[in-house]
Amino acid sequence: MNKDHESRYPEVIGENVNQLLARLGDHISESSLLQDLKQSLKQLTDVKFALDESSIVATTDAKGKIQYVNDKFCEISKYPRTELLGNDHRIINSGHHDKDFMSALWNRISSGKVWRGELKNKAKDGSYYWVDTTIVPFLNEEGKPYQYLAIRNEVTELKRVEEELQIMMAQVLQIQEEERRKFSRELHDGIGQSLFSLLIGMDRLIADEPDSQIAPLRQQVSGIIEEVRSLAWQIRPSVLDDLGVLPAIRTYIENYTNHYGISVKLEGSLRKRLGALEETTIYRVIQEALTNIAKYADVSEANVAVLDKESYIEVRIEDTGNGFARNSSSKGVGLFSMEERAKSIGGKIDISSEAGKGTTVVLTIPR
Repeated sequence: MNKDHESRYPEVIGENVNQLLARLGDHISESSLLQDLKQSLKQLTDVKFALDESSIVATTDAKGKIQYVNDKFCEISKYPRTELLGNDHRIINSGHHDKDFMSALWNRISSGKVWRGELKNKAKDGSYYWVDTTIVPFLNEEGKPYQYLAIRNEVTELKRVEEELQIMMAQVLQIQEEERRKFSRELHDGIGQSLFSLLIGMDRLIADEPDSQIAPLRQQVSGIIEEVRSLAWQIRPSVLDDLGVLPAIRTYIENYTNHYGISVKLEGSLRKRLGALEETTIYRVIQEALTNIAKYADVSEANVAVLDKESYIEVRIEDTGNGFARNSSSKGVGLFSMEERAKSIGGKIDISSEAGKGTTVVLTIPR
């Protein structure tokens, strides 16, 4: 390890090992204490060297002013060290994260808590990069942060692959819904209409021969028509395309209540129709959430709200039933489907549940 490298260590790590040992040597004889101290400082130096070699590192003061950056920070940000020191991290702010996100980050670390997450930054040449970040506050004797250490690892390529997968998933969902739409129309307008024409012909025959054996057959055909209509509705209700998501949800809830005996209160405040993908996502998320309530919640009522906020649409499905303990390591197919649908339109799903106290599913879609 050369002198140039050692001279770049920040004050937070400690003084240069050789200088410190030289001063201690004037007062302490070579002893086990000195050897232990030397070994501890050597380990600290090795850890610092390994951290600098593997990660993007920066320290700031309590106000967020940058005090130290390592070579990897300069390399990825494309800023010289002289332009970074004394500045704050707004110099690499990409504008991707909103004010609420940044405020939550700052509030957490300023309260002395560690923050972990992914950040999208902007380099000096205008290019963007993603970093998986951990920010650790160093606390004084009063428990207040006096310095922050940020350790980052670049994940730009990983985010690119995630975005490509998200686009691919959105395309798959769109194709799936288009096929559902075609199949539903064919069932309703094709097979359904043919069966209805058959029913009319049978009615004519019955009118001419009231005592014929056609009447029982007519009853069977009528039952098949109802099954075809029900199947077409389950695949994709035509009202969703023709009238919009709220009329489709109202009809779904009516059928749902008749089938499961669960009363559902619907609150809707959409001022205008949304895009086809957004409406489909809202419908499918509500459908999946209500199906889960019928299967697991053991309740007699539930609440659904589709609210038009200023900058986003909020969809909320609530029950006060059995609830469940969330396990982040495993997700059911229904939850996975809801999350992927939300991601495909730039939204997000939040699920809160507690055993014996019910479940709340919130879908947020930016305007």
